[in-house]
Amino acid sequence: MNKKDIRINIPERANLIVKTLQDAGYEAYVVGGCVRDEILKRDPDDWDITTSALPRQVKALFRRTVDTGLKHGTVTVMQGDEGFEVTTYRIDGQYEDGRHPKNVEFTRSLEEDLKRRDFTINAMAYNDRDGLVDLFDGLGDMERKVIRCVGDPVERFSEDALRMLRAVRFSAQLSFSIDPATEAAISKLSPNLEKISAERIHTELIKLLVSDNPMQLRKAYETGMTKVFLPEFDKAMETDQKHIHHCYSVGEHILHSVDQVPATPVLRLAMLLHDIGKPETLSVDENGTTHFRGHPAVSMEMAKKILRRLKLDNDTIDKVSVLVRYHDYGNGKEADEKTVRKAMSKIGADLFPDFLEVRRADCLAQSDYKRQEKLDNLEAWGKIYKDILEKKQCFCLKDMKITGRELMELGVKPGPLMGEILQKLLEEVIDDPDKNDEEYLRKRARELAQETN
Repeated sequence: MNKKDIRINIPERANLIVKTLQDAGYEAYVVGGCVRDEILKRDPDDWDITTSALPRQVKALFRRTVDTGLKHGTVTVMQGDEGFEVTTYRIDGQYEDGRHPKNVEFTRSLEEDLKRRDFTINAMAYNDRDGLVDLFDGLGDMERKVIRCVGDPVERFSEDALRMLRAVRFSAQLSFSIDPATEAAISKLSPNLEKISAERIHTELIKLLVSDNPMQLRKAYETGMTKVFLPEFDKAMETDQKHIHHCYSVGEHILHSVDQVPATPVLRLAMLLHDIGKPETLSVDENGTTHFRGHPAVSMEMAKKILRRLKLDNDTIDKVSVLVRYHDYGNGKEADEKTVRKAMSKIGADLFPDFLEVRRADCLAQSDYKRQEKLDNLEAWGKIYKDILEKKQCFCLKDMKITGRELMELGVKPGPLMGEILQKLLEEVIDDPDKNDEEYLRKRARELAQETN
């Protein structure tokens, strides 16, 4: 691929900003990830622009701007309802905390601006007039499918430790390998990730997990990074499973299962954490067979702590926790309506398709012992689930034909007793959907109330 042959289709609004700056006598280019993604035929998330113009000069040229980061040279230029970050060429000052430069110095040199960037594939710039500016052979690294630091990798990672996790994330997203010198620097400096906020780490982790190659998380383990932000995973990688149903260590089973679910954050996180409690529940019988009794409940509690530690949102934590808790539910049980209704009652109808995906991925990441039998059984579970929805059978309190208000009319006071009665009625309805009858439920509620008095 020749640099002269590279032509990038810059969106009209972004190109208008570039040309406006050029017409005013300044240099301006689209830069970084958008250039990389366009060359790779991927859709860029955004279009960043770098320029020799100072922030005040940028602001003077455009009617609508937002001061998003003047200290670091960034102005957001609004074009209609879109915002484009325009940043002055800069040289970063000394990094004192492994995250941020103490100060930045504006420069007129595009080369100085590009040499401070993390990886060669992210250090290319382009405009229609000058074509591709590639001073560090990013194009060559793209052809070789390599993630390589700009300049000295130890220096780059010492500046911002998150770049180490970004290297693994890019390798996962792009199916690239990591340059040996870059990987060696990661292994050396991985403890520096302690300086990085949980929010920044979980953002990179999720991008890695939802990539086409989530098993690249193994590289984060091999280079020592998970030891910093997910030490529970290191324990899993070091815990063997000697059992007829398994062919991998706990950690390798986790990696293979993550690779088997659809690429949503909730599902990938659920598989990452579904067996995270196994090392804590390990026992070995007299035959040398490993057992992990009670690991779903332990894994759920650990998952909650890990996700809170990584500052995930509550909705994600709740959904992942349910899937982890019940990932093994019904394993080995024949599919029938009663069993599936009970499962739906515990898991919820909305989350049940994800539960089935979790069960399937768990199975595919095990040994081939009875695998087809397990998959056939799981398919039957899925069909019954759909039948239950079509028949509009009751499996939760809100669908029962009696409410707390009606219990109050029967003389049951609000409180624990009312909750117990509703739960018993629900269990009966789950066992037999025909009992979801208003007359029957009112009669049965009276009986239960009398039994408890």
